[in-house]
Amino acid sequence: MSALFACEDPATWRSVYGKYWDVVEAKSKSKKPGKLLNLDKWYQEELPTLISSRPDIHVTQPELVKLMEWKLTRGKFRPRLQQLVASNSEDTVETCSRKAFSLLPDVQAAIAELSSLKGVGPATASAMLAAGAPEQAAFMSDEAMESVPGLKPIQYTAKHYTLYLGKMVECTEKLNKVDPQQDWTPHRLELCLWALTTAKQHQLPLLKDVDVKEKSSDADTRPTKKLKTR
Repeated sequence: MSALFACEDPATWRSVYGKYWDVVEAKSKSKKPGKLLNLDKWYQEELPTLISSRPDIHVTQPELVKLMEWKLTRGKFRPRLQQLVASNSEDTVETCSRKAFSLLPDVQAAIAELSSLKGVGPATASAMLAAGAPEQAAFMSDEAMESVPGLKPIQYTAKHYTLYLGKMVECTEKLNKVDPQQDWTPHRLELCLWALTTAKQHQLPLLKDVDVKEKSSDADTRPTKKLKTR
């Protein structure tokens, strides 16, 4: 578990969030220079704008293909998934994603709907939802999952995603209660956890000055609030 997840100081989280793009840029230099940075800029900034600008919120087939490329560049590369995702028709992707977004705030139902697409499991489905509804979903990244208590061994199932998101939502609510800006979302928390874990894995000095303190030692034992669905 990451000490950051147990931290209830918004300033600490914000200091990590402020270094996010520095970590992306540093990691981007390690393989295929610039590719991750360009894809991440697209996923974090362009894609959400595109999705939200549509009267009926959905993701297009080319966007899903590019999202998968981003996911595999940011995490573990699995070439077979890229081929499977590309085999979905444009109509299927748009119809399926349109229905999934309409099912929110029932995240479990939305994940199940998106998982009917070829090559799409809970992790990719969560990335689609986080791009269009960052206040309700968080990407199921390896780095964030490993940072949250009570999730090991990590499983890439819908049930495990519900556990993960429930803890992320609970943490988001705690931060927004004590932070006057109240701009924390499950998606933003994932960015912070990914940045801190990645910086440590790659021994990047970018976050060495971040002082992460746990508010209480029983963070692992507190019961998790169930994710509300309807």
